[in-house]
Amino acid sequence: MSGQLPLQGLRVLDLASFIAGPVATTVMGDYGAEVIKIEPPGEGDPQRKLGQAHSVPQHPVNFCWHLVNRNKRSVVLDLKHPDGRAAFDRLLATADIMVVNFPLKVRERLRMRYADVKHVNPRLIYASMTGYGESGPDAEQPGFDSTAFFARSGLLDGLTYEGGPPAFSLPAQGDQMTGMNLFAAVTMALLHRERTGEGSEVGTSLHASGLWSNAILAQGALLGSFVAPRPPRNKPRSALANQYRTSDGRWIQLTIVREDKLWPELCKAMERTDLLDDPRFKTLESRRAHAHELAALLDPVFASRPWLDWRERLRRHEITFGLLGILRDVPDDEQAVANGAVVASAQADMPRTISAPIRLSFAPEPATPGPGPDYGVHTDEVLSELGYASDEIDKLRTARAIG
Repeated sequence: MSGQLPLQGLRVLDLASFIAGPVATTVMGDYGAEVIKIEPPGEGDPQRKLGQAHSVPQHPVNFCWHLVNRNKRSVVLDLKHPDGRAAFDRLLATADIMVVNFPLKVRERLRMRYADVKHVNPRLIYASMTGYGESGPDAEQPGFDSTAFFARSGLLDGLTYEGGPPAFSLPAQGDQMTGMNLFAAVTMALLHRERTGEGSEVGTSLHASGLWSNAILAQGALLGSFVAPRPPRNKPRSALANQYRTSDGRWIQLTIVREDKLWPELCKAMERTDLLDDPRFKTLESRRAHAHELAALLDPVFASRPWLDWRERLRRHEITFGLLGILRDVPDDEQAVANGAVVASAQADMPRTISAPIRLSFAPEPATPGPGPDYGVHTDEVLSELGYASDEIDKLRTARAIG
């Protein structure tokens, strides 16, 4: 293990808003990079107000902001103002990575395309986040994770029960994964730069990330093969890949793939070895053919005992299962703490947070996460580091080139 984090010494300019782009820069910051968030005059990144949305838990702490902007510095620049742009270019010359998710037309208008900025810093890695990619008929279409990641990719279609209304997504799930994809692209660009000395442009999109998440069903669709609409729980395709309710109201997910080995073990765990002699359930094919009947038999069996009893029994017989966790379980999940998925925070009003899902044997653990920055709080500090005198900063503020 070395004494420093792998991205230590790198400077990242975060020009992205909302979630997916900032997720990528948050992980860069977690692993040592210095992240400077460039926000526009006015109210800054709209992510600052996401906590007011009806779809997220309401709390006095603006955790939606802190979660994906921790440990960053906030600088307010008007990129449309000549002096604001000059300050940005001076900052850009010192950067290693720039992350942007402006719509393509906005990038063109602001001269923020890769072709517009690479001459300022030829070693720059320009990381582009889009809704639907940068070419094709929908390249200019605005995209959020609910529309581009979940809806367009067929994920919601695959989750919808037969005869029911369409499924719907939960907040930012697609953004979080897509941000990790962009982070992966940047790390490959860093390796390329290490080998060649060249900067580059990399990118991903919500739509492509959604298709990758749904790749098995999407690949089948490319071949003209489709699964039937998702059946209700009481009419499963397989009774051994189904959900069952316990006597204390919890739900267990069975996912038994090696049926020939584990079907007898499940019968022992349930104390229903009589089912082994039932001709309807003798083989994998017959169990599938009679899945509805088997599920109807298993329902009262699982409903006869509490979750903790089933956990002990299923573990003893090495059955593949999982508890359908509820969000109220998360604060007391010892496994999440033991493996570093939930970590302590340096923020007094948000003492624990979620860590990036990465572990490295060659580096120390990331620094304790701190809060996301107040709007523009580091503007003067960063400009001073770039060589601006205090009177020059005052003039920029008077001219409204900075916030």
